[in-house]
Amino acid sequence: MLRAPYHWVDNPDLQSTSGKYPPASGQNPVAGLDKFTTTVALSVRKRWRSRASRIRDRKYNIGILATIYVSPGFVKLLDNPSASKQGLITAIYYLGTWTSYVFLAGPLSDRIGRRWSTFLGAIIVCIGAAFQAGASGQGALAMMIVGRIVCGLGTAITSTAVPLYQSEISPARQRGRFVVMNHIGFVAGLAAAFWVGYGMSYWTHGTGFNLSWRVSIMVQLIPALLLCAGLPFVPESPRWLIERGHFERAKQSLQYIRDYNSVDEIQQELDEIKENTEYHQANSISSWRALFTDSDLFARLWRVALLQFMAQMCGSTAMKYYLPTNFIALGLGKEMSLLASGIESSLKVGCTVIEMLLIDRAGRKTTLVLGSAIMAVALLINGALPLAYPHNINHVSDYACVVFIFFFSFGYSIGFGPNSWVYGAELVRKIFPTYVRAKGLCISASAGSVGSIIVAQFWPIAMQNIQSRTYFIFMATNIAAIVLILAFFPETKGKTLEELDNIFETKPSNAN
Repeated sequence: MLRAPYHWVDNPDLQSTSGKYPPASGQNPVAGLDKFTTTVALSVRKRWRSRASRIRDRKYNIGILATIYVSPGFVKLLDNPSASKQGLITAIYYLGTWTSYVFLAGPLSDRIGRRWSTFLGAIIVCIGAAFQAGASGQGALAMMIVGRIVCGLGTAITSTAVPLYQSEISPARQRGRFVVMNHIGFVAGLAAAFWVGYGMSYWTHGTGFNLSWRVSIMVQLIPALLLCAGLPFVPESPRWLIERGHFERAKQSLQYIRDYNSVDEIQQELDEIKENTEYHQANSISSWRALFTDSDLFARLWRVALLQFMAQMCGSTAMKYYLPTNFIALGLGKEMSLLASGIESSLKVGCTVIEMLLIDRAGRKTTLVLGSAIMAVALLINGALPLAYPHNINHVSDYACVVFIFFFSFGYSIGFGPNSWVYGAELVRKIFPTYVRAKGLCISASAGSVGSIIVAQFWPIAMQNIQSRTYFIFMATNIAAIVLILAFFPETKGKTLEELDNIFETKPSNAN
């Protein structure tokens, strides 16, 4: 039997006394909707609970920029932008994400909750997209830069709140799978962007010359608004509610999420969450310095930050933003490069589904090492063959490079792509004390932004000057990543929050 959506108002100070869950007889939280709309809302409740927060336009924002770099209207508007200018437009987005991670996303997620932080982040992304799509005249570059920064600010907010929410509601043995679902939303957005860009590449005559790339950018409003529409029907994280002292609402939320398991099971899980939370609250320090001065916290922080940094330095940022340009360098035409990019990004969805099935069986560490090894081999081939057969003199060599770019995507999809967030969910988002959890997440995620800034600015300039030798640099980072993962990253699959606490506990006096 379907149940009504969770109550819209999550702030206990604003919630009316009648706003209880389940609703009293005759009370409808979606009152005002017609009968058809209400039926639809009720029927999708279960899907929204696990999927609403995964409908993300972060990757769409990334993927569509890769396609508009080869759009004639955009190229003319920016007067055929140089490699350094393209790098600036790409990298400035991550200045926005870094700023938000460090100063905004964490405190906001802790203050208003995971759901409404996601809602606000999506609205900010929409504003940034409007700036980009409206770029015109002599201020076009400035509007693009402002729009990219604003999108970065909003993306960081959602990138903090969504994995926090997902990891906090997921059972321990399915946690990796649920967080990987978030990455599936990422790559689906990337695939959608490339296919939209490919379709718009044929709209080059008349108004299409100036409008095609603008429409491509504005399409991202669709998933953003869908996300905003679904979030009110998703319950707040029970762990966040317990940390705020709202135990009855946490119980109602957990019952809703777990589909009304037995009362004993619900109470047992609540007691575990409450015990873990109370321990951390009793031993927590609100200062940011605790993340660096407390050895237990720092042992987790530097690992997650390094993982986020390596996830970008492996070459993934370059492959996302400059994929059509990379294909054109291998002799493909503009339309064919966009088609190949669409196929590549669509295959990533399937590869990430495979990872979702593997991650809780093979483990985080195994898939990270395997993914890095595959990417290193793919980058080696793409660096060596163009040197052996320069200027596209051997089409077989060029096609081999295209194939190994697909292998690179497979390696990323089973390795760093989802694992950098899954591992972070387990080390930072779930076992950090309440006052520093979001701060720790944001610091670690900001390391990924730093890596993205480096790669986004470096790649087009390096390809212009040292050509395919650029691939060797990122091959080396993947080899280094394998060594670091084997040496310093313990396996975390199937561990409860309390077991993870013990793995990284360095002060025996606090063990109990």
